[in-house]
Amino acid sequence: MLNKFSQLGLSPDLIKAVEFLGFETPTPIQEEAIPILVEGRQDFIGLAQTGTGKTAAFGLPLLDNVEVDNRHIQGLILAPTRELGKQIAQQLEIFAKFIHGLRVQVVYGGSSIYNQIQALKNTPQILIATPGRLIDLIDRKKVFLDQVKVVVLDEADEMLSMGFKDELNNILSHTPENKNTWLFSATMAKEIRNIIKNYMSDPVEVKVNTKNQVNLDIEHQYVLLRNKDKMETIKRILDVNPDMRGIIFCRTRRETQSLAEELMAAGYKADALHGDLSQAQRDRVMGRFKKHALQVLVGTDVAARGIDVDNLTHVIHHSLPDELAYYTHRSGRTGRAGNKGVSVAFLPPSGMRKIKQLERSLKIRFSKLHIPSNKEVMVFRLHNWAENIVQSDFKNSKIGQDTIDNVLGVFEDLSKEQLVVRLIAHELKNLGLSSSDKDLNLKEKSDFSDRRRGRRDRGDRRGRDRRDKKDWREKDRDRNRSDRKKKGLRNDRKDNERRTNRFSERRKSNPGAKRFFINMGTMDKFDSSKLVRFISDHAKIDKKAISNITLRQKHAYFDVSSEESKRISHAFKNLEVQGRAIRVNRDN
Repeated sequence: MLNKFSQLGLSPDLIKAVEFLGFETPTPIQEEAIPILVEGRQDFIGLAQTGTGKTAAFGLPLLDNVEVDNRHIQGLILAPTRELGKQIAQQLEIFAKFIHGLRVQVVYGGSSIYNQIQALKNTPQILIATPGRLIDLIDRKKVFLDQVKVVVLDEADEMLSMGFKDELNNILSHTPENKNTWLFSATMAKEIRNIIKNYMSDPVEVKVNTKNQVNLDIEHQYVLLRNKDKMETIKRILDVNPDMRGIIFCRTRRETQSLAEELMAAGYKADALHGDLSQAQRDRVMGRFKKHALQVLVGTDVAARGIDVDNLTHVIHHSLPDELAYYTHRSGRTGRAGNKGVSVAFLPPSGMRKIKQLERSLKIRFSKLHIPSNKEVMVFRLHNWAENIVQSDFKNSKIGQDTIDNVLGVFEDLSKEQLVVRLIAHELKNLGLSSSDKDLNLKEKSDFSDRRRGRRDRGDRRGRDRRDKKDWREKDRDRNRSDRKKKGLRNDRKDNERRTNRFSERRKSNPGAKRFFINMGTMDKFDSSKLVRFISDHAKIDKKAISNITLRQKHAYFDVSSEESKRISHAFKNLEVQGRAIRVNRDN
């Protein structure tokens, strides 16, 4: 078994860079992938979770396959977000420290395309790009991919879930047929299989840590609470963890911004990270966080991908994600490099089933987190305040004896206890604690056991009622039928049947219909009829023109008649729903 970077077939310059960085033992994905990729002869599929060292797994072999004297783009890396793209570029530049003449450039949306075009005039051998910006540069004839030897698709599952299928197909169509394609993903979705079928030839597949395994250095906790109590709970958690550095994950941009603003207004060192921020704003937020000027980031899953920050102590799930892999990705932001971390999940009173599912699937244990009362917060913070006073280095302070004597004179009529009480009262004003001392902890027994018992009791009563009323129902059944007929309820039923038939017809594909993708699905509370209504309302087309609905958790597919298809993409351009950008593309 290979266990050292020097044994993986890398060039001396790269070994020197790895040793310079202090890396000695490769991770499992690096150990498996690097010897294969260094050869540069085969397509490759690497299945591994975030945080397993994938960047070095493909970055080191890619650098080894580049010809420095060849002034064309030879390596192309596609990433779903600008944060991840920038992170990959930074790591590759460090790995290439001792390779003279090698250029790496990253291009992404949200930043000046003209500055990026200027930089591209000095052609890099390796280009890292987000799909949308790269398409723009290709269309402007500022990037040419005809000399590419290797294409790397990093976090391919995420790119597809974000609706970049058409962009990926477009980009890959501009690359040579004889290139190598290296695909890295946490999961093997159906759409990824299609990319493998269309663009890869007999790939080698390596699976490492693909069963949503979680870090054993992470302590998993849950909180049962009402939605209206989430903000107060976060404040109390921050109050009793003054050294906390963490990320709070929210579902939507709007929720993210609202939560961050409320925390900042309450005096906490927090800020938001989401897709509505400009690149300059995002860089400023991340800079403050890395310099410890912020205690917490409030972010969405997509915005937080690619964030590389060490020593995070906490991850808080303001709402649990729908997919297990996302829980692993989120919680894996903490507990790195041998450090301990805490992952806290907020749940409604009915959420214990989700916890049990996570425990079974991920083979982990959750413990219930006690939400401190305001009194407990007060005691904790006053104790810390007192300890800080006792431990402060007053000997090096430049307080003159005359100043000390003056202040002692003010206090001389107070006893020690009276002075301490007054100091505590003064500090309490500075703490600005909430006036509410509501107990936010929900008791599992009362919330769940009693509810189940209540259902059993109601079930028993219903059973008795059924027996008592059985004869009554049989006697009156004919009369009820007659009443329904008089009231026209049968006609209503026929109307319902007609509506059902119309809906069934709409699900059948129309001849010549065009197929579309939309990045909304069942997690957005859509069923087929609601999705049809949503598309019809926004595109201003007849519902009958929409057919063949296929719903998935995060996205859906639908057909539109040929006559109306041209209106679809234009109708959804720049559309946002609750702060989320809606993407609708042709599905080829």
